[in-house]
Amino acid sequence: MDRLLTMRVFQTVVDEGGFAAAARLLELSPPVVTRLVADLEQHLGTRLLQRTTRKLALTEAGDAYLARVRAILHEIEDAEAAAAASTRDLRGTVRVVAPPVVATNFLAPMLSHWHAQQPLLMLDIDIDPYASARVDEFDVTFMVAAEGFDANIVARPLMQGESIVVASPAYLERKGLPLQPQDLEHHDYLRDSSVARVHSVGGRKLRLLSDDGQRPAQDVDVPSVVLQSISTEVLMRAALDGMGVAVVPRLLAQEHLARSELVHLLPGWIFARYTVYAALPSGRMLPARTKVFLDFLSERVQELVQQRKLAQCCPGIDTVS
Repeated sequence: MDRLLTMRVFQTVVDEGGFAAAARLLELSPPVVTRLVADLEQHLGTRLLQRTTRKLALTEAGDAYLARVRAILHEIEDAEAAAAASTRDLRGTVRVVAPPVVATNFLAPMLSHWHAQQPLLMLDIDIDPYASARVDEFDVTFMVAAEGFDANIVARPLMQGESIVVASPAYLERKGLPLQPQDLEHHDYLRDSSVARVHSVGGRKLRLLSDDGQRPAQDVDVPSVVLQSISTEVLMRAALDGMGVAVVPRLLAQEHLARSELVHLLPGWIFARYTVYAALPSGRMLPARTKVFLDFLSERVQELVQQRKLAQCCPGIDTVS
């Protein structure tokens, strides 16, 4: 039995969701793919897949085995890429996982530029709001960490930012303009559920930080949470539609602020300072393709930040490059 082939086949069956789809991708017949997976299960002495008429599902043993198989096949790809780097262009796949807000607002605008520079390197992007828990599963894991973040991982900082409180003019006409943090207690709050546990106190308070760091933090009661979502885009849309006040990254709000579609509330206060990191799996040599991707990110992120700042200053200028 060719164990490397059977591992590749098993991974492809899982990724493609079935034997027939895997057979097409691997250019093998479905019976051959089925036999190879069965041979692998017999060799291991355990069932890896639960087969039904509608779908495949990993068993507990299959899930654990798949994680190891992915790591092994990636190591092989890394070794082949390193050996061939001096004789041909980089090729292969860079597996990435990112929270939705990072994938949509930062990764997506870079993709065409990446393909133009590295046409033989494919990006495989997974979306997970809790991406930071999966660092060892991917080549690059994007994570957004609050100020003071300190974890035992290898991570490259890409950009820093702040989260601010915003609301639409129409909402403020109905509810009034808050002039100090405690005024938010009388407003409807659109809460980001992914950070509520980190930046709130007791789950029902909002902690605001002094913009200049000279004043102590203010804990504000927010009794009226009218919407909670893990999606920054959902919260932003609800704020634009006048549903309530929201805490969003300043960088994402800039365009709406410049067009007066949103108002920056309590400009002397911020909700949090954060850093976007590109984290790497521990205990692995950095493949050439991953290094190329990290260098590309460092360059393009700064360009993207400058474009968004330009949009704030001069909203009539097209900043798409």
